[in-house]
Amino acid sequence: MTSREQTGFMPKDHASDAHVTWRDRLTLALFAPITAPFLLKSLRGGSKAEKERLLSRLDLPEDALPNLGSWKADTGFLHLIVDTILEKQPARVVEFGCGASSLVMAKALQKAGGGQLTSFDQHEDFVAKTREWLGGHGLAADITYAPLTPSPNGWPGLFYDIPALEPGIDLIVVDGPPWTIHPMTRGAADQLFDRLAPGGMVLLDDAARPGERLVARRWKKRHPDIDFTYWGGGEKGTLIGIKAG
Repeated sequence: MTSREQTGFMPKDHASDAHVTWRDRLTLALFAPITAPFLLKSLRGGSKAEKERLLSRLDLPEDALPNLGSWKADTGFLHLIVDTILEKQPARVVEFGCGASSLVMAKALQKAGGGQLTSFDQHEDFVAKTREWLGGHGLAADITYAPLTPSPNGWPGLFYDIPALEPGIDLIVVDGPPWTIHPMTRGAADQLFDRLAPGGMVLLDDAARPGERLVARRWKKRHPDIDFTYWGGGEKGTLIGIKAG
């Protein structure tokens, strides 16, 4: 998740304290020291040249994207998203955590000939601003406010409270919620894996971090019909999953 403005090192505040358990707080405290080096590396969001190349290939103006890096998507991840959309031409894309990636995906889908982007985020005001931001570039997507609630299916932390979605999703992009809820909080995105179309893909950002590595390990055990590989491009790494066709 990101905004047009430069933002701080840590993500926005994310949830009511009433939803964060003492176990989650303890786990976060234990993971913080081993996660710190990955956060420091992520401060660099990619080179200026790569950002310019991204904007050029999407025919977006020079000021279309914010300063990238920290908890925001980096240029490597955004280029990977564009590569995936232009190659696969997905009809339905679901995103967790809206922002710069939403703009990039909406524009890439437009260049690929169309497709529906549905994005969920826990900040209601930011959802509205993101819709307005995309509209300013002549783009549209279903950017939806989804409050955080206790994660389903035995996952720790919190996850987006989303409605039931129809099968046939071609691409799932997981870039939220923030790790400061729980290092494995993004694992609950797998509630949609049975909604993936044959050959559908999953992209998990920040895959180099310890919490996401544990998520990847559990996903591989739970979902043998999805082939997961680690992509080391960008600043933070990406887990790529492809469902059997």
